[in-house]
Amino acid sequence: MPSCRGLWVMCLFLMLCSCGYKLKPFDEVETDTLEVRIHRFDRMESLYLTTGDFAALQQMSTDYPNETRTLIESILKLGSVDDPEINKKLLAFYQDSTLQTIISDAELQYANVEDLNRQLTDAFHKLKVWLPTVKVPLVYTQICSLDQSIVVGDESVGICLDKYLGKDYPLYAKYYDEEQRKSMQRSFIVPDVIGLYLLDQFPPPGSYERNQKEVDIHVGKLQWIVNRVMGYKFFKTVFVEKVARYMAKHPDVSMEKLLTECDIPD
Repeated sequence: MPSCRGLWVMCLFLMLCSCGYKLKPFDEVETDTLEVRIHRFDRMESLYLTTGDFAALQQMSTDYPNETRTLIESILKLGSVDDPEINKKLLAFYQDSTLQTIISDAELQYANVEDLNRQLTDAFHKLKVWLPTVKVPLVYTQICSLDQSIVVGDESVGICLDKYLGKDYPLYAKYYDEEQRKSMQRSFIVPDVIGLYLLDQFPPPGSYERNQKEVDIHVGKLQWIVNRVMGYKFFKTVFVEKVARYMAKHPDVSMEKLLTECDIPD
């Protein structure tokens, strides 16, 4: 199974499934009525993967066609969703006893996600004020077999619950070191969603063949914004501190200008 992203900055080089499948976002919405509700794709997925109930699979394909396609083709890479045998391949893939345990534990831990709904609503409410051009994505949950944490698509964000079962989750110790496990808990979900969605909306200017300092500074900008959104210093790095000092000296600089125009001096 693949390793955790470890340092958040490494997501710059993974870029997490920028799929071409358009999911319907929340259309133009007034900030005072904005509400983010997580779509529970994982529940239908779990029902099918643990029972083999074909009706659950049909409901997955009918109610969540884009999510199903993205999971099968882009994340698990099992083949085309139109393959006549793809249903059997999907079911067989998740029959591993470790994955069955993870599915069960994820559904138990995340039976209620109202806290995440509230945090995401508050976060995107702030972003719509500070970055008006950012659209509010469709947010959904899924189980990806420890493959990824956050999947950013076309105005959509998928949360892979199996990567957020807690730093002390027993099965993680087999695949991840202590430092990696620190980010694999519920409290990281909203910061990861916001940070990686913003990374997709505001990638580093130019190509990814940039020097490491430029990349680190851009990530620092994104993490500084995430801290503002969360209301506390969630990310604490020297690059975040550089951005914080710069913005304290330049209060007239907007967040959009920060991400698209500003060079942060040493």
